[in-house]
This record gives sequence, C-alpha cells and structure tokens, in this order.
Amino acid sequence: MPGWDKLKEIVRLEIIQKKEEGADVQGFFEEYENAGDDEQKLKELYDKLFLLEPEQSIASKEPSELEEIRKQRTDGLRKLKIKFDENKLMDKFYGAWIGRCAGCALGKPLEAGPFMAGTKSNPGWKNVKLWFEGADAWPIKGYVPIHSRAQEEHGINISEWCTKSTRENIKYMESDDDIRYTILGLWLMEQKGLEWDSWDVGVTWHCLLPYAYVCTAETQAYYNFANVVTHMDRSKPSDWKEKINWVRSYMNPYREWIGAQIRVDSYGYCAAGNPELAAELAWRDASFSHVKNGIYGAMFMSALISAAFVEDNPYKQVEIALSEIPAQSRLAYAIKKAVEIASNEKHQVNLVEKIWNEFNHYHCVHTINNAALCAASIIFAQGDFEKAITTAVLGGWDTDCNGATVGSVMGAMLGASNIPDYWSAPLNDMIYSSVAGFDPISISECAKRTYEVFKKINRSI
Repeated sequence: MPGWDKLKEIVRLEIIQKKEEGADVQGFFEEYENAGDDEQKLKELYDKLFLLEPEQSIASKEPSELEEIRKQRTDGLRKLKIKFDENKLMDKFYGAWIGRCAGCALGKPLEAGPFMAGTKSNPGWKNVKLWFEGADAWPIKGYVPIHSRAQEEHGINISEWCTKSTRENIKYMESDDDIRYTILGLWLMEQKGLEWDSWDVGVTWHCLLPYAYVCTAETQAYYNFANVVTHMDRSKPSDWKEKINWVRSYMNPYREWIGAQIRVDSYGYCAAGNPELAAELAWRDASFSHVKNGIYGAMFMSALISAAFVEDNPYKQVEIALSEIPAQSRLAYAIKKAVEIASNEKHQVNLVEKIWNEFNHYHCVHTINNAALCAASIIFAQGDFEKAITTAVLGGWDTDCNGATVGSVMGAMLGASNIPDYWSAPLNDMIYSSVAGFDPISISECAKRTYEVFKKINRSI
C-alpha cells in the first residue's frame, strides 16, 4: 500500500531512515538488491524493517512524545512579554504573512532538481547562482528571472510549473503547499482554538486538502489515516494514541523530512511571544505525520517565529527555539553547527557553500539540512530581510520552503512596513491557495484573522 512512490523506492529510503535513527541495518541493502523488483520479497523486507528498533541509548535521546521531549529541553524563555501597541502588532502579523509569501515565491521557480539536489557538475547552490548570473540579475535582488543563459550554457532550467512566480509574471502568491498549510493552520485555530490534536489535523486534511496536494510524509499519513477513519463516523477512536504511531510511520520513510516544518507558521503567529505554546501546537500538528527530528524541526521553527515577534536578536531567537527541542537531538547539533558557521562567515556564497558541504549527506528535502540552512540564513542576515531570504534560497535544497520559513521569521521581526516594496508590491496583497474559502484571499485578511486568533488565545490563557 505505498502512496507517494513505488514500494521499491520506499524500501530503499526506509533502510536509510532506519540507519539515521540508529538502527542496525547491516545486510539490509544486500537483501534489497537481491529482491530486485519482486513485490512480495520487497514487502517482506519492508515488514522486517518496520519492526527494527534503534539502539535504546540512541532512541532515548530523540523521543516523539511531548512529555518526553520537554524532559530533554534546556532551560529557556518559555514566554516573552509583548509591549507593542495594536498598530505595531498588526504590522508584524502582516509582515509575517508577506514575508512568508515573498520568500516562498522567490524560491518556488527553483524547486527543481538542478537547484535542490544539484547536478553532476555543480551543487544546488552553484546552479542557483548560475541562473541569476545568466539573467544578469546577480546578486539576487528580486524574484527569479524566467530566462537565463544558464539554460544553454549549463543545461539547467527552472520549474515549468511555477512560472507564475517569476519576476516577469508574478501578480499574486500562487498556490503552494507552504501557503496552503499556513492557511489550514489558521483555519484549524479559528475553528478549534486550543482544543485539538493530531486527529483533528487528519480530519481537516481529509475535508479541505485534496490528496493530490500532499507530498512524501503527508501523502503516507493521509493515506494511512484513511484506513482508520470512516465517513460514517468521524469521531476520534479511543485507541487513537496507539493508532497514531502506525499512521505516521507505516510505509513512511519520509517521517523526518521537511513536511512538518513547513506546516507550522500559523501556530507561531497565533502564539506570538509564547514560544513554548507555539512549539506545543507545532508538535500536535507534526506528530500526525512525523517522528523525532521531523517533529523537532516543526517545533523549532514555530518557536522561532513566535520569538521573532518580540525578540530582535537573531542569536537569542535561535537560542529560545532550541530550548524547545531535545538538547542531544541530531537537529539541535546541526542548528548549533550552522550558527557557528554563520557567525564566522562574512560572504553569502561562502556561507551557503559551507552549509551545503556540512549537511548535504541528507536528502534535499530532509528536515535537518534545511533547518540548518534557515538558521544560518537568519544569523547571517542580522536583521536584513533581503539578505535572509536570498541566502535561504541561494542555499539550494528545498528552496521555496526555506525562503518561506525565513520570510516568516524576518517579517514577524521587522513588520510589513520594513519589507522592501519590490518584494511585497508584486504580490498585490493576494493569495490563490486552492483551499476552499481561501481562494483567493488577501494576505492582509489572513493577517487580520490570525491576529484575532492571537488575541483570543491570549485572553484564554
């Protein structure tokens, strides 16, 4: 019952995932090669893999349940005092939404193999640079040009599906999963407030998010969820806590990839100034489809966005966000290394090259390498919106996701009034999300509605 890809590829990726989690996979690659295309042998091999447990000393450092995660946090600022007036706060909410859209739109045409995973001759970041140079648009100071000499000279091309986000064509934020999930998070918070969990995430997706719009881990969790829910009875089963681990894990070697990390911005907005709550809301959402570092990436980013509404110092923002995830996790180590690299580098190209070399052993849409690039971009930018989003996108890997996440952080910190007009104006304050009731919707309306949820939450806690 594979969903996102064929069984053979799922088995291959599951071996890699189990190894990254600390399980002993000796002999499994040989069995995989011997199985060839035999579906029965591949299924039997997957069943063995699924039951494979990592060494306990390793597993204990990376729990997936909230209570255990919190036991492994360092001390940190769990809630920050907001001192801004309503006008200033609204500017920050609008800035967060504008920043997310601008960063997403910048990276969207580059969400293609040559820029994400690289080519035989170049790493992804180099191909991004070559594209802008070939369009006489280097350094990056605006959206992606639709044409570049890099097409003929280097055999690379931007995504043919995303030309509406190029500088020649952009008129709004076109439909994208990074934006759809932000809208779904807002909708869920409007409907449920703080009274929801991973079950409600599944129901929301099934009601509002077509199966064709989900990818990797989300595809598998969506598909698995369909096997534990009926259309006749959408009430949460009493054994959901037992079923959820199967929903988020079975046939899902993508469970530590970036999907959850891109879904949580609305929780950071709604819990502005309350990074602990932002991280908890992100955990509720992420735990539907992810485990371990896939969850931590979501918690880290949600807390980071929440902190950015109040804290201007990027080092402190990252420190606050790190205090919401297990201190000995792979993600925590990667973020700290990325901050170290960014702190000692003055040149953008050198920075992305060092980040690429340090973390490119992960898949181009894994949580850890992309989160590291985002953290490095925020540290390197030191409050400069353009420098932050262009660094995040220049770095390759998941270009639109990273541009969007970094745009959220910077927009929340700076406010819409401090985002350069040539980034915000082409969007014309409009989103086409492909989500019923939000297609189209103005970016400012999303900001106002998020602010209303924020006020409601603050009155209730």
